Amino acid sequence: MAQYGTGRERMVQEQLRNRDITDERILAAMLEVPRHLFVDDALRGRAYGDHPLPIGAGQTISQPYIVAYMTQALQLTGMEKVLEIGTGSGYQAAILSRLCGQVYTVERINSLLAGARKTFDQLRYYNIRSKLDDGTIGWPENGPYDAIIVTAGGPSIPEPLLEQLADPGRLIMPVGNQHVQDLQLVEKREGQVAVETLASVRFVDLVGEHGWSK
Repeated sequence: MAQYGTGRERMVQEQLRNRDITDERILAAMLEVPRHLFVDDALRGRAYGDHPLPIGAGQTISQPYIVAYMTQALQLTGMEKVLEIGTGSGYQAAILSRLCGQVYTVERINSLLAGARKTFDQLRYYNIRSKLDDGTIGWPENGPYDAIIVTAGGPSIPEPLLEQLADPGRLIMPVGNQHVQDLQLVEKREGQVAVETLASVRFVDLVGEHGWSK
């Protein structure tokens, strides 16, 4: 619908381009993917606002800027295999699917995964594979991954995810307590791992064997 297209254009210009999102491929993906389809009908009028929104089961869809910021940090070029931990609404995976070769996404809440899968099918985003599981153990049988993105905050970066990260590879995740985290960018290169702190953020809890307990 026209109002959603206008909302996306305004979102890209005001929230992304006018800030520090400079990757034109990401801007194009954010303009293409209909974010309003990833939220409940009652919230569609707010889908393109500069804020997160609830998606049920105590989870949220991140604000557009954070989605773009974390994606930009991965420096995707088009053919990568990317692992996402925390499918949620499916919006982040949808953005990634426009920017890389294959997305593997793991979600622990069945109702959220079912909704995301329905939207992926509706949009014909066929390069996304998903499964219901503990995301903190990753998806080892399809690794290693050129990039890994974790869309929930944990006390530390799960060791299985570091093991499944390719060399070279980049991983981004919020790390801290259950109230505030530092967005950490991990780069693996020639057997060495470097960690850079990018920003202070607030995400829902990363629940699992290598995260927070329920």
